[in-house]
Amino acid sequence: METSEQIKDMVRQKYSEIALHDKETNQSSCCGSGCCSEEVYNIMSDDYTQMEGYNPDADLGLGCGLPTQFAQIKKGDVVIDLGSGAGNDCFIARNEIGDTGKVIGIDFTPAMIDKARANAEKLNFHNVEFRQGDIEKMPVTANIADVIVSNCVLNLVPNKYGVFQEIYRVLKPGGHFSISDIVLKGELPEKIQQAAEMYAGCVAGAIQKSEYLDLIEATGFKAITLQKEKPIIVPDDILAQYLSPEEISVFKQSGTGIYSITVYAEKPEQTTCCAPGCCN
Repeated sequence: METSEQIKDMVRQKYSEIALHDKETNQSSCCGSGCCSEEVYNIMSDDYTQMEGYNPDADLGLGCGLPTQFAQIKKGDVVIDLGSGAGNDCFIARNEIGDTGKVIGIDFTPAMIDKARANAEKLNFHNVEFRQGDIEKMPVTANIADVIVSNCVLNLVPNKYGVFQEIYRVLKPGGHFSISDIVLKGELPEKIQQAAEMYAGCVAGAIQKSEYLDLIEATGFKAITLQKEKPIIVPDDILAQYLSPEEISVFKQSGTGIYSITVYAEKPEQTTCCAPGCCN
């Protein structure tokens, strides 16, 4: 079994390579629209192009939702984007906060930070900042953010509970998050897991939807709301490489599957030390 550090090293290496590619190339890799299929599917990413503040240079096609659309960002807010990539969600958040707020993007991969900073410089945004760091130990002080967003990132992190503890620490009392991520419903048969991994590598670290929501509640968040949910469809011509027609039929009727969710939750106005480290 791979250790947390081995997983992190693989993620860092993969996303260093992705940072050098364009959106079209990345959509055939992890969290993209899929590869090796004759069927046309946009299984992961949603369409950002109609959102105010969208910048095509920052869109690497790696998301699985539109968290900034649901994040209820206001003028003057401090917004943090976890796994900020080339800056896509940060620049959309920048459109919402205006000149009086601030956006901080945190990413694990130096190549992504470089790309995001170059994009911000081209846009002449002085209130958008990118910091390299591990979202299990964010390089920001406590109680600083009004809103936290993230798009298809926590599924890559070994210690998801640790990330939610960090989100709790960093949010101001009364602050909230909107996060898009990949989760599972039911236990995927091994052959389906293999097909999904080949088609969309972000499934690797996905956990059960119920477990994901339980982690949020256990951290102390309130008003937990599922803002959006959509199935991730693995095309039949991919499944057929692993399953017989009968097995495909059984799987489709089983109710088991891979889903993209966008979930919202609030840090209470009055907080207690509900979890180790939350009051640091």
